[in-house]
Amino acid sequence: MGIASFLKQGLEEELFEVKVVATGIQGMEIALSEDFDLLILDWMLPGKTGIEICQEFRKSNTTTPVIFLTAKDTVNETITGLQSGANDYIKKPFHFDELLARIHAQLRLNQKSKILKLGTITLDASTHVVTKNEKEISLTQKEFALLQMLIENKDQVCTRTHIIEQVWDIHFDYNTGVIDVFINALRKKLDLNETENYIQTIRGIGYIAKEI
Repeated sequence: MGIASFLKQGLEEELFEVKVVATGIQGMEIALSEDFDLLILDWMLPGKTGIEICQEFRKSNTTTPVIFLTAKDTVNETITGLQSGANDYIKKPFHFDELLARIHAQLRLNQKSKILKLGTITLDASTHVVTKNEKEISLTQKEFALLQMLIENKDQVCTRTHIIEQVWDIHFDYNTGVIDVFINALRKKLDLNETENYIQTIRGIGYIAKEI
């Protein structure tokens, strides 16, 4: 059994949902197109290195924890890995229990510090509180999840398919018109206008969160 298969089985037994890809190019594509609670990267990957993936990923996502799990074990290599944007660096060979403990540690740290901002809007993922100009805004669970997803993907177009998959967990053909209803509700509750047009429609494609 390869290390990736071993990790997938072990983490799934711990009730994690796991996706595994074999190349750096696939890794980059999936990291930028889907939402994950944590990424585990090897350094040496075909097509694109883990270092390149981490550097590119950090340009658009500064909050999701990244752990390197690699045979690259010199001090300089460890420093390079951490400087690329990784939160932790584990050298092979490794003990699964140690990796699991470090995963839980990173998830706890990320949950505590997950404050997202979009212009005058602040979203606290740990307390599920949204404020605008320091005034609390009451949102439903789905409205909160939709706003969080848009902010986490700030400056990136979120397609209707991606939104329905991530927020509603629907992975089959479905009328995405429900998204428009929730977007309109969000805009109204957040009192967005032309000068604070933080959630913009990309006609025929989806939506994008942008700071004006």
